Amino acid sequence: MTNEPKAPAVTEVEQHGIEPIPAADRTAKPLDLFRLVFGGANTFATVVLGSFPILFGLSFKDALVATVLGVVVGGLILCPMAVFGPTNGMNNAVSSSGHLGVHGRVVGSFLSLLTAFAFFSISVWSSGDALVGGANRLVGLPQNAVTLSLAYGVFAVLILTVCIYGFRFMLWVNKIAVVAASLLFLLGIVAFAGTFDASYAGTFGQGADATTNALFWPSFIGSALIVMSNPISFGAFLGDWSRYIPAETPKRKVMAAAFLAQVATLVPFGFGLVTATIIATEAPAFFENSDYVGGLLAVSPAWYFLPVCLIALVGGMSTGTTALYGTGLDFSSVFPRFSRVQATLFIGSIAIVFIFVGRFAFNIVQSISTFAVLIITCTAPWMIMMMIGYMTRRGWYDADSLQVFNRRQVGGRYWFNRGWNWRAMGVWIFSAVMGIMFVNVPNQFVGALGNLAAGVDLSIPVSIGLAAVLYPAVLWLFPEPADAFGPAGPRFVRAAAPKNIPIVDEKKDLESVLS
Repeated sequence: MTNEPKAPAVTEVEQHGIEPIPAADRTAKPLDLFRLVFGGANTFATVVLGSFPILFGLSFKDALVATVLGVVVGGLILCPMAVFGPTNGMNNAVSSSGHLGVHGRVVGSFLSLLTAFAFFSISVWSSGDALVGGANRLVGLPQNAVTLSLAYGVFAVLILTVCIYGFRFMLWVNKIAVVAASLLFLLGIVAFAGTFDASYAGTFGQGADATTNALFWPSFIGSALIVMSNPISFGAFLGDWSRYIPAETPKRKVMAAAFLAQVATLVPFGFGLVTATIIATEAPAFFENSDYVGGLLAVSPAWYFLPVCLIALVGGMSTGTTALYGTGLDFSSVFPRFSRVQATLFIGSIAIVFIFVGRFAFNIVQSISTFAVLIITCTAPWMIMMMIGYMTRRGWYDADSLQVFNRRQVGGRYWFNRGWNWRAMGVWIFSAVMGIMFVNVPNQFVGALGNLAAGVDLSIPVSIGLAAVLYPAVLWLFPEPADAFGPAGPRFVRAAAPKNIPIVDEKKDLESVLS
């Protein structure tokens, strides 16, 4: 007989919030992390991203290279973010206290909150449109504001219900979604084999004029960055799920699960690429109106309308749940008076209202995609700094000091300067602002320096590069207190004299102790 802890029932409402997950409840495996991450990206939202390289004018072969490059590089940047959950038993925003400070950790919470909010909306919109459009072609269901509203509402309520039940129920949904959606996407090989042409040339090449060909590299790099933004968007959330993995699990297995989950997204990305080339050839008017879903339905054989509806249903559920679950968890970490369930209900209700107002009152569907780009540009340097901090800490963190903010206490190893680590905060703010200045999303948002590289969007490379260079330099020039590190001391950087600030319940108590 083994003494392995038994996982709770799928239908048991998760009670854990932002406190460390007890060892007895950490029954997940790296395979579960793979399912959640892949399931969260195996949907129409990713398919739509996969259509962008073709929309930018690349040939199929060049688009495929840009897509693989974006997925692999993005996956390599993402995968180290999976180790914080098993290490601390907490989500990544809480773990960031060890680097940005007791109060500075709200940066991670709000980044994940905004990212999840944006991707939850994108998921419901894209899946709802595909479901109603497919049903319209399949059984003649009217495609209007009423049916779209019903689809959005059903998706939102189902997703909210799964998120309220929590981690185990969400994992069960994704176990089904990963297999089902992948098979339905692969079924597209049969559906589109007769119309797909791998030699699709795009708008660049020998037949194009010099002005058009000059846009090739901006289009290629921009395509790779759009694809890369998909894995990076998961950076703030990995700890939400990996915290259920036992601490003794080899970190390489946890990182491999996160990386391979991104490699697996080549299935929906590839589906988007293939079908986009067909739409560009057979129904280009849909691309001119930025209507990929409509174009997909226009070029699909009649028998594939049902699989399209099923992909929308299954994929929308998996993506929406992974986004909204993180939203509720992080909101409860910023406002600990809310339980995880209460926070999920509160944020979920606001998100549902936003979905309807944004879609029908203001029609900001395209704008929310640009908003997601801006948030990811700010998230990327935060991720890099977390990784660098993990290395300098030798993977050692003090659990009590990480929970100071959540318990409404003050002091501890990560109090730094009144709860803020100005070293990390300064580098993050500068890197994020510079990254935003290099954003170039035509007709949506172009930063002050967005045209500096002939139209190439350098936002993510700039923000990542600055954080990777400046943060180690700042840590070396302005060492952190020695007690912020573990018994083995810092790695690669210096340490200043320890501050030995105690953890107390009231700020006035801390001031009296320090005086």
